[in-house]
Amino acid sequence: MPVSDADMVRAWTHVLTLSKLEPQQTVTLLTTEHSHPQTLRTAKIAAGNLGAVVNRLELEPVNAQLAHSRDSLAYLGTTPLTGNAAAIAALKQSDMVLDLMTLLFSPEQQEILESGTKILLAVEPPEVLVRLLPDAADKAKCAAAAALLSGGREMHVTSKAGTDLHLPLGQFPVVEEYGYVDAPGRWDHWPSGFSFTFPNDGEAHGRVVLQVGDILLPMKSYLSTPIEMIVEKGYVTSITGGIDADLLNDYMAAFEDKEAYAISHIGWGLQNRARWSTLGLYDREQTLGMDARAFAGNFLFSMGPNNEAGGSRTTACHIDIPMRHCTVRVDEHEVVRDGVLLPTAPATDEPA
Repeated sequence: MPVSDADMVRAWTHVLTLSKLEPQQTVTLLTTEHSHPQTLRTAKIAAGNLGAVVNRLELEPVNAQLAHSRDSLAYLGTTPLTGNAAAIAALKQSDMVLDLMTLLFSPEQQEILESGTKILLAVEPPEVLVRLLPDAADKAKCAAAAALLSGGREMHVTSKAGTDLHLPLGQFPVVEEYGYVDAPGRWDHWPSGFSFTFPNDGEAHGRVVLQVGDILLPMKSYLSTPIEMIVEKGYVTSITGGIDADLLNDYMAAFEDKEAYAISHIGWGLQNRARWSTLGLYDREQTLGMDARAFAGNFLFSMGPNNEAGGSRTTACHIDIPMRHCTVRVDEHEVVRDGVLLPTAPATDEPA
C-alpha cells in the first residue's frame, strides 16, 4: 500500500531521533534527480521539525557508459563526489548526511566519515522504509552477532545442498547495520538488520552450492537453476551450473578484473520483518533489495571489494548473494541452522 506523507514524517522523525539529531545541527540531503521525491520531501520536514539546519546537495549521476544497469550497485567506480572538492567540503561540514543517492564503497565516503560526519543511506521505497523501521532491539541483535564475529576465529557455512565453506576471521573489523546513526562518524543503511565482516585475505576456501530460490544481487533475480562455486585462497575460481551460472559468469567477466571474484563481506540476516519473498513484488528498478539482504536466517555471501572495512581491495564489480537453508557457525557457536535464525544472547545490557 502507498504511504502517506504523515507516516513518512513520523518514520523519519523516529530514525533521526534514534540518530541523536539535535537542534541547530546541520543536515545535508545528498540527492540526484532519481532520488525518491516523497522520501526527500518528508526528510526535509522531519529534520526541520527537529530544529536542524537543512541543506540539499544534488549531484549528477555518473558511470552510465560503464554500468550494466541503472542499479546504483551495478558499478562501483567513480562517484559523483570523485574530484568534487566543494561537495566533499560541504558534507564534511555537516553533522549528518542523509544519502538519498547511494554513495558506497568509495574513498570519498570514508573521508567524510573520518571527519565525524554521520551518513545514513535511505533509498528503498517509502513503504519498505516504514515496514522496516529500526528500533533498539535491532541494534541489540546486531551487537550480539558482532560480538561473536569479533571474537571468532572461523565462520563455517554448510548446507544439505553441498555448501561447505571455511572463512577464517580476525583480520578485518565487524560492521553492524541496524538502520540508524547514533555515533559520530557512523555510517548505516535504513533499512537493515545484519552484522558482517570479511574473511582473512587469501584464506577462504571450500564449496558454495546456490539453490533454486537463492538471490543474486544486483541482478535482483531468484535462481531457477543451482550454481556451484569453488573457493580457493580467497577467490571464487569456478562458477558452474545452468543458465543462471552462465548469466553470472557473463556479467562478472565483463569487468575484466580478478578482484571481482574475491570473497567480500560475510554475515547473516537478523531482521524478522524483512521477507525473502518481497523482491518478487517489485520491479527491479524500484528497490535495492534490502529485504533480501536482511531477512532473518539468510547467509549473506558476497564477492568484490573489501575497502569498506579498511582493506585495500577495490573493484567495480560487487555481487551479493543471500542464501537460504544454510547452517552458519562461528567457531563452536551455531547461529543459523538450516536457514532458521537461532537465539543469540545480547552482547551488552547497556541502553541502546
